Amino acid sequence: MKLQEEALLPARSAASLSGSLRLAGIPDAGKLGAALRTEFARRRRQLMRLMGRDSIAIVPSAPVRQRNNDVDYAYRQDSDFHYLTGFGEPESVAVLIPGREQAEYILFVRDRDPKREMWDGRRAGPQGATREYGADDAFPITDIDEILPGLLEDHTKVFYAMGVYPDFDQRIVSWVNGLRTQSSHGRNLPQEIVALNHVLHDMRLYKSRTEIELMRESARIAANAHVRAMRFCRPGRQEYEVMAELLHEFRRHNADISYHPIVGSGPNSCVLHYGDNNQTLSDGDLLLVDAGCEYECYASDITRTYPVNGRFTPEQRAVYEIVLEANRAAIAQVRPGNHWDDPHLAAVKVVTQGLVKLGLLKGRVAKLERDGAYRRFFMHRTGHWLGIDVHDVGDYKIGDAWRVLEPGMVMTIEPGIYIPAGSRGVPKRFHNIGVRIEDDVVVTKSGAEVLTAGAPKSVDEIEALMAAG
Repeated sequence: MKLQEEALLPARSAASLSGSLRLAGIPDAGKLGAALRTEFARRRRQLMRLMGRDSIAIVPSAPVRQRNNDVDYAYRQDSDFHYLTGFGEPESVAVLIPGREQAEYILFVRDRDPKREMWDGRRAGPQGATREYGADDAFPITDIDEILPGLLEDHTKVFYAMGVYPDFDQRIVSWVNGLRTQSSHGRNLPQEIVALNHVLHDMRLYKSRTEIELMRESARIAANAHVRAMRFCRPGRQEYEVMAELLHEFRRHNADISYHPIVGSGPNSCVLHYGDNNQTLSDGDLLLVDAGCEYECYASDITRTYPVNGRFTPEQRAVYEIVLEANRAAIAQVRPGNHWDDPHLAAVKVVTQGLVKLGLLKGRVAKLERDGAYRRFFMHRTGHWLGIDVHDVGDYKIGDAWRVLEPGMVMTIEPGIYIPAGSRGVPKRFHNIGVRIEDDVVVTKSGAEVLTAGAPKSVDEIEALMAAG
C-alpha cells in the first residue's frame, strides 16, 4: 500500500484457522463473541490505568461520509473507537472514567427507531450497547449535551484526539467553556486536554494474541487472492479483470479491501501508487499487484510481481531476484532487540549490490549506500506498521533513535526496484521493469513470523503456479 518516501520515514489451512477463530470466540459477524468482549474490556482497563483516576477520555465514532448527492460511502468505524469498543455504528461516543463507581465505561448511541431500522438496518440502542457490547451504562446520543458536561466535572484531564473530527472538537470546547461559567459555584473543571492518540496509539502498536489471529486470517485471505490473480493472469486480459479476481476472493470470505488495489502492468509497474487499473496486459510485460484485505477491521498488505505470460525474461528475472533477496534479508532482521531501521538497511545493501552487479549503478557499494544513489531505483522505505489501519499507528522513533523491535509488533517488508522507460544510462532491455515484493511480518519472542507466506514469491513457484493455470 502507500509507500513511505525514503527521505522520511508459516501459513495455515483455512479449516484450521477458521476453527481456531471459533475456539477463540471470534464470530464471523454481528455481536461480539466472548473472547472479543474480554479483549475490548482489557484494552479499556489498560488505557484507564495509563490515564489515572483524575481523568476522563472521550472517543467519538467516525462520521458518515457522503459519496455523491444523497449516497454515502460504505461506513467504516473510526479505528481508535473500534479498538476500544468493537461497536460498529455511527453517531456514537465512548466515555471512559477511571474509578467511577457507577460506570467506568459509558456509550452514547443512536436510540432504537423502527422506521429508520427498516431503511438502514438494526441498531443496538442503549440496551444493546450494555447487553451486547459490554458498556457499564448507555444513553441515547441525543442526550449527550445534557449528560456529558456533568461527567466532565471534577476531572482535571480530558483525554481526547483534538483535530481528528473538527466538528466534534467544537462540542468539546463548548462543554468545557460551559463548565467554566459555573466554576464560581465551587465546581471543578478540566485543566488540560491531553492527546489521547499519544497514549492509545502506543498501545495499538503491540498486538495481542487475538489480534494476531485476526491478522493471520486477513493475510490468509489476501494470499489466496494473490494466488487466484496469478492463475487468472494472461496476455490480453485487463488490469481491472485481475482486480476483480482479488475482490471476489476478499468478499467471499467476508473481507473488504484495506486500500484501493494497485494492478500495474508494463510501464504502470513503475508507478508507485498507480490506481487506474484499466490497461491491457501485454505479452512480455511484468504485472505488479499490491492488494490487501481488511478482515474484522484488521488489514493485510501484500505485493507480488510476476510475468504476464508466466515466464520471466532474463532481465526481469535478474531484477526480481535482487528484490527477492532484499525482501529475505530484511525479514531476517525482524527480531526482538533490533531497530526499526535494520530491515531497511539490509534491503538497501542488497539492492545497491545488485544494481552494481547489473551495471545500473557504478562505484563502491558502501559509498553508493551513503550517498543514497540507490534511491534513483528504490525511492521508498522498506515497510510500515500494520494493524487496524493498513498504515498503522505507532512511532518509528523514540526521540532521535529508531524504535527497538519487540514481540507483538507487526510490520510490512516491501523492497522494490523501478526502472521506467527513458531511464538515463539504462539499457533498453531493462525499461519498464518494476518489481516490489511485500510481506506482513510479526515480531515474535524468537524472531519473526511471515503471515503472508501463502502467496508464492520465488521465481520457480510463480512460474509453476502460472503454468498450471
